Amino acid sequence: MLDPVNILLVTVLSSIMSLAILGSLRPAGIPGVSRWMGAYVWASAALVLTGMQRMGMPFFTVLVPNTLLAIAVTQVLEGCREFFGLSPRVPLAWAGCAAVAAGIAWWYWVEPSLAVRIALVSAFHASIYAAIGGMALRYRPPGRPVYSYRFVTCSAWLGACAHGLRGITYGTGLIEQKTLLAVTPLNVVWLALGILVLPALSIGMVLLAHDRMAERLEHLANRDELTGALTRRAFVAQAGALLDAAWAKNTPVVLAILDIDHFKAINDHYGHAAGDRALAHFGRVVATGVQEKDLFGRLGGEEFALLFPAIAREDAVMRLDALRVAALAVRRGGDIPLHAQAVQEGPAAHAGLTFSAGVDVLQTGDTLAGLMARADAALYEAKTRGRNRVVTA
Repeated sequence: MLDPVNILLVTVLSSIMSLAILGSLRPAGIPGVSRWMGAYVWASAALVLTGMQRMGMPFFTVLVPNTLLAIAVTQVLEGCREFFGLSPRVPLAWAGCAAVAAGIAWWYWVEPSLAVRIALVSAFHASIYAAIGGMALRYRPPGRPVYSYRFVTCSAWLGACAHGLRGITYGTGLIEQKTLLAVTPLNVVWLALGILVLPALSIGMVLLAHDRMAERLEHLANRDELTGALTRRAFVAQAGALLDAAWAKNTPVVLAILDIDHFKAINDHYGHAAGDRALAHFGRVVATGVQEKDLFGRLGGEEFALLFPAIAREDAVMRLDALRVAALAVRRGGDIPLHAQAVQEGPAAHAGLTFSAGVDVLQTGDTLAGLMARADAALYEAKTRGRNRVVTA
């Protein structure tokens, strides 16, 4: 029959491998990875000490490893909270670690009871694993593949069930044994299910970290670094999908093509660094005025596009005018004059930028290319009328 000590050794080796893999991901600065690494350091030490129980020294082979293992799963929980953008500290979990340590000491030296110790430790681990599984299920970022998050949820909840059942069977007296590492079929099964949750979760942590790295790469590929707008390719792809959805639901879609006025003059008079700051400022202004459902893309140079789903053309024009006013707002202490008057007056003008926009609404039988062409023609008319205005096709 498989010796429980062998299970512990296999789990230690798995934890060390997980530590090495997580360490390779640490330079990427993914939230939670450092806490997960710390967790597997403590877990490895705890499992090694637990495997030495037959040598005696209960303080070092019973109290210390149980406390370290409680700290380890708490750090896994904190790492998950940090990964999902929550406050990492969980005071209740740390209070549980203290309760585990106190309970182990009491029911080992004062009122010896292996069953109560097992029930206490199992209840603590079950609650932590249940919280981790629920977190992965609840806070999965929208639009991300579900596999990594479901793997973590399933692994954690299976671990919670295993620890819960183990605590019930021992705590209610259904199983009686004198030592934790007794070589009995059921004890081997419970130890394997309970202890091997950590290696399974380590795989889940690696999957989560890789998903976050993939998300970052996708963001870099689809977003203009300077303005935060979608790249032209990403905008066209997402706009096409949005138009298909609009046709299916018979909802209106409004497209606006925007162009920063006199942008070439900004670059010529104040340099490309000033032009970059102008673009970044424009991106910030638009970002504050668009909704999550809207699409904002950079078509090239100083030309941008805004796609408004499920909105009337008049409402879109009002929102664009509000953006135009916000972009033009004077920021005292600024260092980049951005519109034509400022170019003439010099840096002391401290003015905001202006832009022109052409707008049109999706029509029957339209394509994205046709809609963009009409909005672009309206933009040209806005410029011929003197710029700093919104014109509908």
